[in-house]
Amino acid sequence: MRKLIYGMNLTLDGYIAAAGDDIGWGGPPSDELFQWWLEHEQASRLSLYGRKLWETMSSYWPTGDQQPGATPAEIEFARNWRETPKVVFSSTIEKVDWNARLVTGDAIAEITRLKAEDGGPMTIGGATLAGAAMRAGLIDEYAIAAHPVLVGNGTPFFTALDSWVNLNLVEMRTLPGGVVLTRYETRR
Repeated sequence: MRKLIYGMNLTLDGYIAAAGDDIGWGGPPSDELFQWWLEHEQASRLSLYGRKLWETMSSYWPTGDQQPGATPAEIEFARNWRETPKVVFSSTIEKVDWNARLVTGDAIAEITRLKAEDGGPMTIGGATLAGAAMRAGLIDEYAIAAHPVLVGNGTPFFTALDSWVNLNLVEMRTLPGGVVLTRYETRR
């Protein structure tokens, strides 16, 4: 059975985007934070995306390594992003590319099927898609980069749940700029 990991940058008050889908609150990531996300993505064997995150990632990372001033980590991230298989869940997108396939049907049924397969870990991104997987009890690990900023409202990292989910802390680190990295496994 495959492990499903939900990870994002978020504000201290729990938002991945401020009002208006503004993600500028984090500023440019430190080299250490970017390296942590690179290693997180390199460990993934399949990336699952909701529509909004797919549109954000696919608008930059196919050529991120060709941008002026791209760092070695950014060059490696772009290469890894292109090579990692991806599944995009959307009922409004008609076509995807960059080593991705589109699923327009039942996301939870497809994620459940993918988890049951043999293979390495999968990452899931996008608040709506991850929220549905969270409510279905499919998330095995949460990877959080909490930034020292409060935005007051926006798109929350966590969704409303019908019952408690108990977690075990498996990693905690503080990076420059006060970013706190934590990873929690779901206690089953």
